[in-house]
Amino acid sequence: MDYIKASELYRKNPTEEVLRSVTEELVKEMTLKEKIRMMQGHAMAVTAKNFLKNGRFYNAEPYAAGGCKRLGIPEVLFSDGPRGVVLGKSTCFPVSMLRGATFDDGLEYKVGEVFAKEASAGGANLFAGICINLLRNPMWGRAQETYGEDPFLLGKMGVALTKAMQDNGIIACPKHYALNSIEDLRFSVDAKADERTLHEVYLPHFKKCIDAGAMSIMGAYNKFNGTYCCESKVLLTDILRNKWGFDGFTISDFFFGIYDSARSVNAGLDIEMPYTFKYAFLANRVKKGDVSEEMINISVGRILRAMLRTLPKHKKYPKNVILSKEHTDLAREVAAKGTVLLKNKDNVLPLKEGESIAVVGRYADKINTGDHGSSNVFSPYTITPYQGLKKRFGAQNVALYNGCNPQKAIAASAYSDYVVICVGSDWLQEGEFLVNLGNVKKKPKGSGGDRVDLRLPEEDVALIKALSKTGKKIIVNIMGGSAYVINEWTDCADSVLMSFYSGIEGGNALADILSGDRNPAGKLPFTIAKKDDDYPDFLHIGAKNKEIEYGYYHGYTLFDKKDIVPDYPFGFGLSYTEFEIGKTEISQSENGIHVCTDVKNTGSCDGDEVIQIYIGSNNKEIDRPVKLLKGFKRIGVAASKTETVNIDIDINDLKFYDPESGEWMLDNEYTVYIGTDSRNAAASGKISFRGEA
Repeated sequence: MDYIKASELYRKNPTEEVLRSVTEELVKEMTLKEKIRMMQGHAMAVTAKNFLKNGRFYNAEPYAAGGCKRLGIPEVLFSDGPRGVVLGKSTCFPVSMLRGATFDDGLEYKVGEVFAKEASAGGANLFAGICINLLRNPMWGRAQETYGEDPFLLGKMGVALTKAMQDNGIIACPKHYALNSIEDLRFSVDAKADERTLHEVYLPHFKKCIDAGAMSIMGAYNKFNGTYCCESKVLLTDILRNKWGFDGFTISDFFFGIYDSARSVNAGLDIEMPYTFKYAFLANRVKKGDVSEEMINISVGRILRAMLRTLPKHKKYPKNVILSKEHTDLAREVAAKGTVLLKNKDNVLPLKEGESIAVVGRYADKINTGDHGSSNVFSPYTITPYQGLKKRFGAQNVALYNGCNPQKAIAASAYSDYVVICVGSDWLQEGEFLVNLGNVKKKPKGSGGDRVDLRLPEEDVALIKALSKTGKKIIVNIMGGSAYVINEWTDCADSVLMSFYSGIEGGNALADILSGDRNPAGKLPFTIAKKDDDYPDFLHIGAKNKEIEYGYYHGYTLFDKKDIVPDYPFGFGLSYTEFEIGKTEISQSENGIHVCTDVKNTGSCDGDEVIQIYIGSNNKEIDRPVKLLKGFKRIGVAASKTETVNIDIDINDLKFYDPESGEWMLDNEYTVYIGTDSRNAAASGKISFRGEA
């Protein structure tokens, strides 16, 4: 039996019985050395070549693992993400946080199709760019890589990307499993969570991706309840496989995910990536009896089954699909759809034709697509805000000052009616923790890591305040990975929008929004607080105690529970038009809840709105969140028209975890809230399930 014959047998009769039979036969054909090689990353030579040769960089070509030439078993060929495929030069899309702000999982599926094509064209068969870690506190430097603070939103977007990969023959690999929401201390922090918090808050989005067909999952660096995640039997076997039925393979996070090979293999960690360090000694550990050969066989079987399930769908795309116009056009569309309009005093936006504009600030004409770590996508061009506005409004109408000196900015904007101030963060202030030499706010010396505070740099705030005194219309464009505390200066601005890190076409997308060519409809995938300490606790470098409690409440659930008024609520976002929610019908079935509601565009221009459904349990005996997002739909409505929105809520999404039984249970009664953000969602009806399980 070789891989080609096994693949052909499974293709002819794609049943679980045949799949298990052929993988067992393949494993029997392999020597112990070959089996152990299946569990090892082999990227040392590739990486050495990449970094020693000028112009090469991380993951410039796929990182290989496994494989067996004698039996024709292909290698697992790793590519990173998530704002595009990290392989050579690819299309840099907006970061996941902006894509979360679209509240459009259908659009995310289209993004995934592009990623799958570019991964294939680059020679990869695995994409580890489905980052679904939960945003607890905006201090987290890698917040930009995920979709937001809400588990349901994370699940919907993660599922869309997972399905797009698996449907196109690319092994989907969600990460980082689990409770990975602190960067600087990622190798040492111990995230504590009780069983209910773990299952209801930090794991449901991972389970949704597994249920959607993900055939791989990456473990995290951090500890969970005292054990490193890549050595946690609770996470990798008890929950992932025994509770959820996952039959794919697990891989370690790179370099420092594994500390003891026997502990990892026995816990359920299948492949060490990207090189072989600890797993280089597996043969010796088997000989000593620390690991049984049966455990090796089980791991190899999981790898083979995942490949046989996925790779037959793989279609090889030519190199010219990478950075094609179709792909860059989609990147532009996504960037515009995820841009969030926070303020628009007296309808200062959209700008009118012929108006004079000054673009100022540290990011006015600077490439700023986000983190320079493992998620960095190398594209041959990036449209800056200035370039996009100059192209849209004409060079004669757009002035530039790329800096933070107030006097120079005032001089540059002297003949302009509008000033667009580009502020926020870049890879020095937040991102993957690379070589950090201070991570100070002013004149940063570091390279990524967690943010030092939640406010804009002092120079940015001084620039906004100085320009606000000129009498010109002030538009502030915030670029960054997640929430900022901004109420100290928003009174100085006529309009405020958040464009995150918006990718290769970000400047053109910004011009689309400011000109009104596209009507903004992005919604905050996180809560913006009035005060820094309204968010949960966070740990920074220097903390003596590396343990942190990941509590049951965070984000809008914490604000609701403590009755804290946010500056801008989760799900908030303005438009150039107005919408009204009209007639609503709520019904239930054995499968869950169905909501049917009318949405009227009462304004004079077409636009999109995101209808959000929150569910609150009426169980007074057990502590429950006030409400939780359980459904949403983005819909386009023409001016003065009404559209009907139908949203189904799965009954399983209504259940709460019972730690005593280890089962998910329905409460007797729920309240349904409907709105356009977490704060304005109004109670619209009650549903009773009479205690059904």
